[in-house]
Amino acid sequence: MPQPAPATETLREIIASARNLVFFGGAGVSTESGIPDFRSPDGLYAAQTAYGYRPEGILSIDFFEARPDVFFDYYVHNILHLDAQPNAAHRALAQLEDRGVLSAVVTQNIDGLHQLAGSRTVHELHGSVLRNHCRECGTPHDVAEVVAGASTPDAVPRCRRCGGVVRPDVVLYGEVLDPQVVSAAVDAIRTADVLIVGGTSLVVHPAAGLVNCFRGDRLVLINKEATPHDSAADLVIRAPIGQVLGAAALRE
Repeated sequence: MPQPAPATETLREIIASARNLVFFGGAGVSTESGIPDFRSPDGLYAAQTAYGYRPEGILSIDFFEARPDVFFDYYVHNILHLDAQPNAAHRALAQLEDRGVLSAVVTQNIDGLHQLAGSRTVHELHGSVLRNHCRECGTPHDVAEVVAGASTPDAVPRCRRCGGVVRPDVVLYGEVLDPQVVSAAVDAIRTADVLIVGGTSLVVHPAAGLVNCFRGDRLVLINKEATPHDSAADLVIRAPIGQVLGAAALRE
């Protein structure tokens, strides 16, 4: 069996010594499952070329209300990746929770892959594409209904009960984060003795600012590129997060 890299071995030791481990992750956690980061140069170019707008513009509450047809065309074809499966990072975190090591996952992702991998305590800062509701009567709708509705003549999902517009339970640009979710995430991070941050550049606020709530002993950053918090971390690993967490979570 190949020996783990020194940084991975150090991470394994940190995990083994943790009393209350929390993971905070971003888009990079899901890119290894084939879900692209729409903020990447390719994502920005594709949106601008096909729709004439930046993704942040299309995915805003103002745009949703003004042009729901264009919103849902972009959303269904670029944001939904319903065939994606959990990768090694998702599975490793679920295993650590099963072993009583990890107490919570705080995620900026909206794909539901942490839960699909088996994680139970997941604080979804930006909501989930798997939950949807009617704006008029609140009736819940599953994601398959949203996809089907986007293919109708007016290209907008409609409530089966009242005919109102159905929207995903995700936080759009121009909206605030759910205060209850934020409060739970802050409590988890604040009470952790070890915080592992992975797959995020820590530049998208307000979510990125949650790292400042950490008061514990060890901060670990796993990201392919540098982050503004690198200098404050006890361990920085610039490598694919699935590879790192998958190896660090292995039992001896």
